[in-house]
Amino acid sequence: MQSLASPGELTVAVVMADVAIVLVVGYVFGRWLRRMGQPVVIGEIIAGIALGPSLLGLLPGNPTAVIFPAEARPYLSAISQVGLLLFMFLIGWEFDRRVVARRKALTLSVSLCSIALSFGLGVGLAALLYADHATVAGRRVPFTVFALFLGAAMSITAFPVLARILKDRKLLHTEVGVLALGSAAIDDILAWCILALVAAIAAAGDGTDLVQIAVLSAAYVAVMSTVVRPLLTAFVRRTAALNRPAYLAIFVAAGVFLSSYATTWIGIHAIFGAFAFGFIMPRRPEAALHRQVREPFENIGLVLLPVFFIVTGLGVDIASLTAANYLELGAIILVACVGKTIGAAAPALALGLPGRDARTLGVLMNTRGLTELIVLNVGVSLHVLDKQMFTMMVIMALVTTAMAGPLLPKAPATPAADVARPEPADRAVPSR
Repeated sequence: MQSLASPGELTVAVVMADVAIVLVVGYVFGRWLRRMGQPVVIGEIIAGIALGPSLLGLLPGNPTAVIFPAEARPYLSAISQVGLLLFMFLIGWEFDRRVVARRKALTLSVSLCSIALSFGLGVGLAALLYADHATVAGRRVPFTVFALFLGAAMSITAFPVLARILKDRKLLHTEVGVLALGSAAIDDILAWCILALVAAIAAAGDGTDLVQIAVLSAAYVAVMSTVVRPLLTAFVRRTAALNRPAYLAIFVAAGVFLSSYATTWIGIHAIFGAFAFGFIMPRRPEAALHRQVREPFENIGLVLLPVFFIVTGLGVDIASLTAANYLELGAIILVACVGKTIGAAAPALALGLPGRDARTLGVLMNTRGLTELIVLNVGVSLHVLDKQMFTMMVIMALVTTAMAGPLLPKAPATPAADVARPEPADRAVPSR
């Protein structure tokens, strides 16, 4: 029986049905992986891949194309962006300088060594992979952009997943937990800066465009720091006391989206605007902000963010990988693991951290989670990654995140006597 709805109405209805499927399948897979000791994000990513061409699309009649038709995908992408931007705001908001300050010398050493080794190995790997993945959407990717992007992607540590793992394993108040949180925070800030540079270079048509993007980016940072931040602080201080959650949450969300629009207009991607707005967002009064802003945003993300995994999964096609691609995948996973584990464990061990704790730190710093998927989707939108590279990098993100659970030691880590309670990371953190 043919529907009597107009094509436009039918497309919107299909999108709503797709979101319902995403929520149920993501929940089932997420809870299943949770019972296996893995972060929920692993199950949600697998759900996205399973609903895409890698599994469901292989069945007769290509159910993926039927359930997620081409005309519905732009709508799904737009929905996913709302959840993604609010999540990036929470990531920026979660960054706390006090975590870094507790063991500044050791934290900086671990962070800089891990990101330097990861970035260097990523650039070296790019030199080996570039020839086979240099053309994306009919255009040749400059090697500089490809190498910088791969270096940045290898340098990521998923701060939210890391914080959740530390909380679940009761490692928040240990020496290794404090070091991991501080080092991951610095790593991600540096990696986002590199990624912003990649986005600027990729968006710039020539040297003049790059200069324009650099100037506008500097002006954006200056305005956010000197104008928006004090105004936002004053606004939050006055409105949080009114105990009107909808009022504060609506205006903060508006600020997130306007900041994202500004960075998109500049040419450095919307996620940086959301992250920057979170970074300048006041942390006090903590209880009021948790109730009036964090909880509503996390609830929205609980519904909208799984759509991001489906949009990502639709771009992952494991069946398209060749034997040569699997060799490349092995090299990608090896470089990712070596860069982070050795880059973090070696300086920690050299500076006096016990061997078991140094190894634990290396394992923790190797988790990538949703943060890596965000980076990879930026690479796709910038036409830096072809389908095979995107698929291999998504698999790498899955593997490195899933490794943490089995590799973490069962014995308790060394307690950190100088860690003041409660930890900033004890606040609710996004589970991805």
